[in-house]
Amino acid sequence: MGPSKVIPYYFKATERFDQEEVTIATLVTHNRFKVLSRLASHYKGPISVAIHVNDDDQKQTILRDLHQLYNDNPDMGRFVDLHLVVDKFDRQFNMWRNVAKFFARSDYIIMLDVDFYLCTDFRQSLKKNPQLMDVLRSGRGAIVVPAFEFIQEADGEDWRQFPTNKAALMSIVKADKIDMFHRSWKRGHGSTDYDKWYPSNEPYKVVDYNYSYEPYVIFKKEGTPWCDERFIGYGANKAACLYEIYLAGIDYWVLPDDFLIHQTHHYPEETRAKERKYNKKLYDYYREEACLRYARMMVASGDWLTDRADNVKRECAKIKGFSDVIAKIQ
Repeated sequence: MGPSKVIPYYFKATERFDQEEVTIATLVTHNRFKVLSRLASHYKGPISVAIHVNDDDQKQTILRDLHQLYNDNPDMGRFVDLHLVVDKFDRQFNMWRNVAKFFARSDYIIMLDVDFYLCTDFRQSLKKNPQLMDVLRSGRGAIVVPAFEFIQEADGEDWRQFPTNKAALMSIVKADKIDMFHRSWKRGHGSTDYDKWYPSNEPYKVVDYNYSYEPYVIFKKEGTPWCDERFIGYGANKAACLYEIYLAGIDYWVLPDDFLIHQTHHYPEETRAKERKYNKKLYDYYREEACLRYARMMVASGDWLTDRADNVKRECAKIKGFSDVIAKIQ
C-alpha cells in the first residue's frame, strides 16, 4: 500500500530458548495490549509480535502505553520480541504476520491470533511425540491445534473458567455450550474434522482440505511460504496464508489432546462485511495464480512427479482449465 517503517526488536526478549522451541507469531493492535500481556505470562515461551502504530497524533499515546505494558509486567521483557510497523495503513494483517514470522528466533512458529487462550501445553505434546517432531523438522507438515468458541459470547469472557484438558472440554461440548470456532462458517475450520477429533487419541492427517480452511498451525519457519500481502483488511487473508502452505507440499496434522478457545472480542462488523466482499474477489484470482506458480515451479524443479506435488494436483484440479494449462507446460 505504500512505504512502511519497520522497527524490529523495539523491545527484545531477554530469555533464551532452545532452537526447537515454538514461537508464537502474532499481531496486536492498541486495544489488545492487555491480552498480549496476559499471553506472555501464561505461555512463558518466545513470542514475536508485530505492533502497528499509526503515524499520526496517536503514535505517542501508543508508544507510551507499550512502555507502560513492559513496566507493569516483567514477563513482557522476558518473553516478547516486539516489532513496530509505523505507517498510515490499517489492517495490513498479512504484512504484519510476515514481520512477526521473519523476526521469530526459533525453528518453529505458531501463527496465532492473540485473542485465543492456550488451554493446554501443545509444546509438551509435541515433545512427547517424536513422529510429529520429525514431520515438523522435515518441513513437510504443519500441526493443527483445534480452535473452539463458546456459543454464548458471555461464556467466553472469563478465560479463568476455560477448561484445561480434553475431558473438561468434552463435558461442555456435550452440554452444547461450546463448538468449533466460527461454526456458522464451517469451511473455515471444518477440515479439522471435529467429529473425528472428539474420540481421537492419536494425531491424524487432514484429508478433506478446502481453500477456505484457516486453522491455527505450528510449522517450520525456514522454507515455508510467506503470507501474500495484497490481502488488506478482513476476509481471506489467513486462508490465503494456509492455502499457499498447503500448495507448497505441506500437509496438516491435528493434535489429538490440545486445543485453543477464543476469548470473546467484539469486531466492527460493518467494516468486516465490506472488506470480505473485496477480498473474496481477490482470493479467486489469487488461487488461480498460486496454482499456476507452484505447478510451474514443481515442473521446473523436477518435483511434479513426486508426492510433493500431490496437494497442488488435488487442489488445483478444482479450478476450471487448470489441467489443460498444466498439460502444455510439462
